[in-house]
Amino acid sequence: MTLALRLSQKGHKVTLYESAGKAGGLASSWEMNGVVWDRFYHVILMSDLNTRKILKEIGLEDELRWVETKTGFYSNGKLHSMSNLIEFFKFPPINLIDKFRLGLTIFMASKIKNWKRLETIPVADWLTKWGGKRVFEKIWLPLLKAKLGDNYKNTSAAFIWATIQRMYAARKSGLKKEMFGYVTGGYEKINSRFVDHLVQSGVTIKYNSKVSCVKKIATGKVEINLGDNSSQFFDEVISTLPSGISVNIAQGLNADEKKQHENIKYLGVICPSIMLSKPISHYYVTNITENWTPFTGIIEMTALIDKNEIKGNHLVYLPKYVDPDDPLFDTDDAEIRKLFMGALYRMYPDLSEKDLLFWGVSKARIVFTLPTISYSKKLPGIFTSLDNYYIVNSAQIINGTLNVNETIQVAETKLNEILNENK
Repeated sequence: MTLALRLSQKGHKVTLYESAGKAGGLASSWEMNGVVWDRFYHVILMSDLNTRKILKEIGLEDELRWVETKTGFYSNGKLHSMSNLIEFFKFPPINLIDKFRLGLTIFMASKIKNWKRLETIPVADWLTKWGGKRVFEKIWLPLLKAKLGDNYKNTSAAFIWATIQRMYAARKSGLKKEMFGYVTGGYEKINSRFVDHLVQSGVTIKYNSKVSCVKKIATGKVEINLGDNSSQFFDEVISTLPSGISVNIAQGLNADEKKQHENIKYLGVICPSIMLSKPISHYYVTNITENWTPFTGIIEMTALIDKNEIKGNHLVYLPKYVDPDDPLFDTDDAEIRKLFMGALYRMYPDLSEKDLLFWGVSKARIVFTLPTISYSKKLPGIFTSLDNYYIVNSAQIINGTLNVNETIQVAETKLNEILNENK
């Protein structure tokens, strides 16, 4: 959507193909018992300047709401607050020396500017070096395994650097408080307004249009074939699909570049959304250092958004990050519900089935790329051997974590590369 907007602003005639029935992708929304909200959890930080710029352009800057949030940790069967320094020093699972080393690790990561050297170091080695073995095993390892599974063994230290950098930036711009934001109406409103803005800018949007093939024809044009066997012709085409799909739909690419794109490893997510009649905590994020819970963490959205946004109820996400071929993707929703809700009821004994108003599961096999060792050096470029066919996607986030702000930044910077190359 950002690419389409910028191209139309530069006088290009743009058509945007969307395989779904509505815009947004991983930032799309759905209905939960009459309430429309985001399918996956999203938050805006004060430091998310790219997102805030788009919101201003589409007229939603005044709809931003900023809230001071709190962070919890579930460890050894108990819930602890970790929202300020005093709570940090009271945190029981680790001793005072360990807390000092943990704090030092976070501080060191926040000060590092040359992130590229961290790409050559496994994240486990770097965290153990600074925090020690006990801190790694009690704090970092459960968090890494929750987010990455066993893939953490092949992940570089740049991953933890990017995570810490983003949170530090949020606190720096939020006056040392954890200030998070959202737009009233959620991404349903953002996407709807963005679509209106694109259409007014002259962009044509085609929904339910899955591209099956891209190829160069004798006239020099690029032909796009759709799933319904129809075709259209363009001067230039940009694919924002995941890397492997982008090269597999394109005819005429050389084998080496195809292999480069196909070697990019993605993680997927299983993300149940639950609507409750009461809150489970006052933490926006609850990190979990246990290894028995099926979910990565707990995102209590109504610790951030006004509960009137969702008819006075309480919205909670229970995400689990997994490999794209994980059996959980083929597990039926009833079984996932039993597994996930059983764990939640165990964590919060005061919560029961009568408090559950809605249950639904969103699944996405391809969500974010793993920042493996020397990732940026192995990453293929946006230009391909098929003339006037470009690949711009979230795999090109090389010094950040996947979020809407970084995605917009990739669109802005990579489009400039394309336009400058074609001058």
